[in-house]
Amino acid sequence: MYKVVDGYPCVRLLNLSGEIGCANPGLDKVVAPIIKFKNGIELAQPSSLLVASYDFESFLSRVSSDLNFARNVAGVLVESGAQNQTHLKGSSPDKKFPQAEFSPYQNNKFEWNPTGSGIMWGLYDFPVFLLSESSTQSLQEIAVKNENKDTYAAEVTEFDLVMQTTKAGTHDSESCLREGTCLPLGGYSVWSALPTENISSSSSKKPIILTVATMDSASFFRDKSLGAESPLSGMISLLAAVDALSQIEGLDKLSKQLVFVVFTGEAWGYLGSRRFLLELDQHTDAVNGIDITLIETVIEVGSVGKGYDQGVKTFYAHTAGVTSATNRTLSAIQKARDSLGTESIKYSTASESNPGVPPSSFMSFLRQNPNTPGVVLEDFDTSFTNKFYHSHLDNLSNINSSAIEAAASLVARTLYVLASNNKDLSDSSLNSVKVNTSLIDELLGCLLSCEPGLSCELVTRYISPSSVCPSHYVGVIQGDPSEPYIGYVGDVPRFVWNFMADRTSGSLKNLGPCSENCSQTGGVCIKQEIDGKGVCVISTTRYVPAYSTRLKYESESWTVLPPNSSDPMGAADPVWTESNWNTIRLRVYSIQGAAYDHLVLVSGVVVTALSYLLIIIIKAFIAKALKQD
Repeated sequence: MYKVVDGYPCVRLLNLSGEIGCANPGLDKVVAPIIKFKNGIELAQPSSLLVASYDFESFLSRVSSDLNFARNVAGVLVESGAQNQTHLKGSSPDKKFPQAEFSPYQNNKFEWNPTGSGIMWGLYDFPVFLLSESSTQSLQEIAVKNENKDTYAAEVTEFDLVMQTTKAGTHDSESCLREGTCLPLGGYSVWSALPTENISSSSSKKPIILTVATMDSASFFRDKSLGAESPLSGMISLLAAVDALSQIEGLDKLSKQLVFVVFTGEAWGYLGSRRFLLELDQHTDAVNGIDITLIETVIEVGSVGKGYDQGVKTFYAHTAGVTSATNRTLSAIQKARDSLGTESIKYSTASESNPGVPPSSFMSFLRQNPNTPGVVLEDFDTSFTNKFYHSHLDNLSNINSSAIEAAASLVARTLYVLASNNKDLSDSSLNSVKVNTSLIDELLGCLLSCEPGLSCELVTRYISPSSVCPSHYVGVIQGDPSEPYIGYVGDVPRFVWNFMADRTSGSLKNLGPCSENCSQTGGVCIKQEIDGKGVCVISTTRYVPAYSTRLKYESESWTVLPPNSSDPMGAADPVWTESNWNTIRLRVYSIQGAAYDHLVLVSGVVVTALSYLLIIIIKAFIAKALKQD
């Protein structure tokens, strides 16, 4: 009988110069017996290899160097589970300098990510699945059974991972977009302002403190991209900081405007931040109210979930140079840290030996304007503390909630200091900025676990999620990005949009059920998915499309454009797309072994020969008996 196996596929992605990722080599399903991979194993026939997580990189290395071995790799099943993870001290499928081509400085050989192998950027003409923990145990038992040569049946896997780009022969982004066999990677970023009343007022043009984080991650396996440390710890810190600041009285009296942006698509060429800057340059409706000339400084909350060592939380401020605005930000961070009144939270500027800021959205701002003041807050100095950067193993066990709480407190108080523009701000007023620890715990459970996952009360208060288990892969962008259809916006961006709209509406929240007048009065409709009616609140919260600046959507299709002069990073843009497919499925079933088939054949021949001999004997006996009569 057929048994469907739970797993997470590696899929085919394309860019302007070629392909990466995994797929069936042809147009048919791949069927092969299951064998446990061991170092030095030789394959006599095409096989499905069951590979431990800690052997995966060495396995792929052998595939690339041993053509005879690679020829018989029909498919790969990667084990998961705690036992696999304990063998790994670190494993990152990304490069040692992720997205170095977008760096604003020349030294692109710097190793920010020492454990990086770069395997997620390779091309593999065989299907690869990461098994669930329950499926791992089942497949391990089957592999042991297949090793028993005395059995006459073999358990095989059937891989259905046929890509439309393979069928159509479209092997780069431009050709597959033209033929309609792929879609661009992308989604929707979210921005909001606090206080919400001032941002759109032409009479009140205050300097802007822009605070950013990222909501998308990546991994070798499409739907197993949690990114707990990088970048979700930063996004959760930012949301907690927004919540803390929204509780403060007198926000309208702040001398500077706070604007928050949560980008998506950053793992694939900084799609979100680059598109955001282009939308600002073109003054589109998606960013109406933000004047780029008023941005005084940028603060990015990066990976902050591992800044914890022997009870001390340590964070590093990475900068791109010395400006008066940057110095004010660093002073504000120091004042915020001092106000926390504890030695268990430490802050330091990053080492001057670093070539510049680490891989971050801030790079997009620096490429547009090298003099942009800004700080990237991280939990590392010269290299990632996250040993599982862009790995499916960057999960909830890879971070510390107290470090995220400390970062959120530091960010919230820093923003309050900067927006107040009051050097004599008292510790008592800063102490009124308090982070909700239970909110952070809720966000961790909702966004980084299947239990409760997106079915948690905090998320279902705002949206009806399409799935329970979260994944932070950016996905593909569908339809007209300038008029987003809510059904094409992912669960996490929809939650972030509703959450930020609710929190930044402040005293203006809950103007009653939504109506046509809601948007006309500067309002947005939150919680609409829950009861179909929603609640109207006054907020500037908006979606901003996140896709390649070299793509244009018109007449229900995508066109690749020449590099945009408004985007200094456009020439480096690979224009990532994802192949379409009909179905993706992994099944296991039994087939009779060749030895059994041979035995049946020989038995049939023997039975036939004996039957023929018996007939001759009987005929002779009958003939002899008739003669006697």
